[in-house]
Amino acid sequence: MLMGVLSAGGLESLTDHVRSADLDNPNGYYELERVKRLPAGDQSWLAEAQGKCVKVIAALLPFLPPSYFYRVIFMHRRLSEVMASQRKMLQHRRQPTAAPASDEAQMAQLLQQHADDMRRWLQAQPNVALFDCDYNAMLAEPALWVRRINEFLGGHLDVVAMQAAVDATLYRNRADR
Repeated sequence: MLMGVLSAGGLESLTDHVRSADLDNPNGYYELERVKRLPAGDQSWLAEAQGKCVKVIAALLPFLPPSYFYRVIFMHRRLSEVMASQRKMLQHRRQPTAAPASDEAQMAQLLQQHADDMRRWLQAQPNVALFDCDYNAMLAEPALWVRRINEFLGGHLDVVAMQAAVDATLYRNRADR
């Protein structure tokens, strides 16, 4: 959702379109495969990323070199919904998904610890400005959240277009279901 919102607002996204839209993500993934090679030292694409938005999963953030300044929008979502979404994607790819409830509880605990660790790490970095974004709150109040994001990014984006890009019909893995 976030990458689509930023793109709608006028911020160019750095993507390679390798992973195309599908049933799980009908608006596409807005990903750049080279990001996955950060741990191997592939940083040459970062010069091209300046002034653009790039999707980087939390686990790869520590591999970003300190020679750049980053504005990080750290989006988080209810873990039960993240896990439901992942289960559904695995089912669509016909991969095994059954896990005992104790494993799911442990996975949720590990994911929460990882998010907390990454947030603390980001806050300690002198070359990072951090904006904490709540996925669920953004769906509930898109006007408020896109305004905040726009302010964080300098105030030059189209907030009307950003708000229109928040598509609540894609919110299918709700915790209350």
